[in-house]
Amino acid sequence: MASRDNAHLGEYESAASNALNELREERVIERMWDGDHTVWGPEPDEIANRLGWLYSPENTNKALPEIQGLAEAVREEGIEHVLLLGMGGSSLAPEVFGFALEGKEGYPDLAVLDSTDPEAVLRHADSLDLSRTLFIVSTKSGGTVETFSFFKYFYNRVAEVVGEDQASSHFVAITDPGSGLQETAKKYNFRATFLNDPNIGGRYSALSMFGSVPAALTGRSVSRLLSSAESMAQECGPDREENPGAWLGVLMGELARSAGRDKLTLLTSPSLSTFGPWVEQLIAESTGKDGVGILPVDGEPVGPADVYGNDRLFVSMKLRGEEAADGLLEGWRSAGHPVVEIELDDAYDLGGEMLRWEVATAVAGWRLGINPFDQPNVESAKVQARNMVAAYTEKGELPRPEATVQEDGLTVYASEGAASVGEALQAFLAQTQSGDYVSLQAYLPPSDEITEALQEMRGRLREKLGVATTAGYGPRFLHSTGQLHKGDAGNGLFVQLTADNARDADIPDEAGAPESSLSFGVLEEAQALGDRQALLDAGRRVIRIHISQDVSGGLKRIADGI
Repeated sequence: MASRDNAHLGEYESAASNALNELREERVIERMWDGDHTVWGPEPDEIANRLGWLYSPENTNKALPEIQGLAEAVREEGIEHVLLLGMGGSSLAPEVFGFALEGKEGYPDLAVLDSTDPEAVLRHADSLDLSRTLFIVSTKSGGTVETFSFFKYFYNRVAEVVGEDQASSHFVAITDPGSGLQETAKKYNFRATFLNDPNIGGRYSALSMFGSVPAALTGRSVSRLLSSAESMAQECGPDREENPGAWLGVLMGELARSAGRDKLTLLTSPSLSTFGPWVEQLIAESTGKDGVGILPVDGEPVGPADVYGNDRLFVSMKLRGEEAADGLLEGWRSAGHPVVEIELDDAYDLGGEMLRWEVATAVAGWRLGINPFDQPNVESAKVQARNMVAAYTEKGELPRPEATVQEDGLTVYASEGAASVGEALQAFLAQTQSGDYVSLQAYLPPSDEITEALQEMRGRLREKLGVATTAGYGPRFLHSTGQLHKGDAGNGLFVQLTADNARDADIPDEAGAPESSLSFGVLEEAQALGDRQALLDAGRRVIRIHISQDVSGGLKRIADGI
């Protein structure tokens, strides 16, 4: 676990120490465990009913017999694949467990679908043996449009293969009591429904049913994860003088508040790489609001100390025996950057790390003076996307903005006129100031090739502008960093990347029926248009570049333009 022994704070040591003393004087940890909402605000709404995650390890342990019973039945039946249908808090933790932890022999593999890009949907539909696939429909609210679209599509596909009378046995639900998904699961006679503690927000739900059920069904040892988390809960308890979660949270909050080091840059060793997107959502959605925010920077190409601004806090996290930019840490420390190093003995220590980072994020919220459990700006993009879909339903086309310039298969939508794509991009990037960040928002089919192209862009942007960079696939990031994009101090420049779909897939209006009034391609574009408008409404700087052919070639031309 992190401690002063594996952190180099340099000139910020005194500020962090003073903030930690203030936390103790105000009894923040004791009050948090007592459920005292006044740690974060005068009203209990969205605070007092959002602290159930503190008790997730012990509560989930009680449900393990039921979860493991289903896991054994699924294994014995010869189910080969589990596909989780979810977004944000419902999908990111299972992705961590599926990648970082080895499954037991004989259990199904785990895949996650959290993109409405039709190519992403169709890849799963084409590659899986649907007769041997179990689908987990996972949403806290029970009404997430992406998750329900996935369910309706795959229900119909499974029914085509095994018959409608058998299709329901291929679906499991995870949701809150009384949600729309609970009703849907009952209507369609799902194989099982797991009801989660409603006093847990989605991004704090990793150690609850939302993370544990997918892990158990695919042969991961949930008991080991929970044991690690329970040990960390004790370390982060109200009676501990040395509290790893409180210490990390105070450091995050204080350096962002008083030193301007609000770009928490996470570097992970290879087997822990999926932990980055999980903690990215936790921090961004919890701290990016009310004009403040800690920007989590995950997966950015690493470089020497002189390519970074003075707005960074580096956290290196690795599994023992692996490397996470080890050769560069000393250079960063020598240059005066604060650096925290975390080393795990075993991948199952991720259970404890998740609990520690949840505590840290809650403490950082206290230090920043905000409520880390609400998400006041998330709805804006959803409202705009619904408006776009309504317009499509009424007129048969989406309300697209007027193009600024078109050139060689690229179309730019910007706030100022330009004679070429390159000129438009350069004029947009010229707005960058010290302390800003550039966010690449790729409404594109997730793939290794596109991810590599986005990483190339990030490296060039940082080299040219000297600012932090982030990248995310849409609409996945809307359930992660989207809150911070609209709720922070407005330091972001947003490059939205869209493309024509090579193929599309219809979304059934109702599961079990063939009628469809919307496709995944239309939904994805509506979400991109809606998020663009929400960003503009929030006064953010946005440029959209649409690629009409050869996505990889288009991304290369954009990178060359940088």
